[in-house]
Amino acid sequence: MQAVEGLTLATSPVAIAREFELEPADNARLASLCGPLDANLRLLESRLDVQIRRRGHGFRVQGLQAEAAERALRELHGVAAAGDVSPEQVHLCIVEQGLPRAPAPRDDAAKGAAQSDRSAHIVRTPRGLIHARGAHQQAYLASIRERDLTFGIGPAGTGKTYLAVACAVEALTAEQVRRLVLVRPAVEAGERLGFLPGDLAQKVDPYLRPIYDALYEMLGFDRVARLIERAVIEVAPLAFMRGRSLNDSFIILDEAQNTTTEQMKMFLTRIGFGSRAVVTGDVTQTDLPAGRPSGLRHALHILRDVSGVAFNHFDAADVVRHPLVQRIVRAYESQGPSGAEGAEPRPPGEPRG
Repeated sequence: MQAVEGLTLATSPVAIAREFELEPADNARLASLCGPLDANLRLLESRLDVQIRRRGHGFRVQGLQAEAAERALRELHGVAAAGDVSPEQVHLCIVEQGLPRAPAPRDDAAKGAAQSDRSAHIVRTPRGLIHARGAHQQAYLASIRERDLTFGIGPAGTGKTYLAVACAVEALTAEQVRRLVLVRPAVEAGERLGFLPGDLAQKVDPYLRPIYDALYEMLGFDRVARLIERAVIEVAPLAFMRGRSLNDSFIILDEAQNTTTEQMKMFLTRIGFGSRAVVTGDVTQTDLPAGRPSGLRHALHILRDVSGVAFNHFDAADVVRHPLVQRIVRAYESQGPSGAEGAEPRPPGEPRG
């Protein structure tokens, strides 16, 4: 502590600055180290809470973990001699050196950042701009952009899936990810999709129609068809995700309330390096057989304190469809959990018991 003219001031840690050069000054090697659009440098910045500036083969790193960042850059520069440095290798370098991870931003900080910058409320797609409406959608948009895993929970018509698809399209066109993976549990068909005609995509088409409609609106029908043909956009029923590891992907799990706890765990453990995942659902509209708990409800409970996971809840006020939909949602909400889960309806005009 330091006293100044009767006032007691708390001394804060002084940020450390490190300046160094990486030899040899090989431009191709430096490009491999930094990654596309300096993505590897940005990853180091976010993980170690430092600022990295580069001029040629000279680097300036500032922050409390500047020395650690310098060690990581020197090691990765050696790795770059053998080829491109991937985000996975950056992650492993940090883990192997036992370097600390910068704390994930708090939800309220994400909301404040979104509200202070109007551009943060806009998603840019090839066919136009999409605006987040209201505080809940703005916080949801900020979470998707800043977190590796985001949950969007709320009633129909609140824009959960639409905004997730918009962010996926934005990330794909900006080359932040290499592909989009669209997943949905096919509960109505009991996951026995082999009885339906057509190939895998055609079997699951009916369950993913809302996502397709959003993609057509943002990219155009022909472009979506080409991307699906090239496997840049992949459509998969949840039952077919086991055993996979999805790197450099934007993954959307829609209608997650219809997953079992085992399916939800299986899905969440598919997330690979350089990927982002968004899980959407409405816990009041579960189609699972009686007695089967919802994997979404379970995940909301056990992941609530896990760093890096964001939960965004919507309510009837966020419904952006026909005003009647908003009134219907409110009517169901007024019944409480029993009404939402399908309690026996009471005839109009009959008094409450």
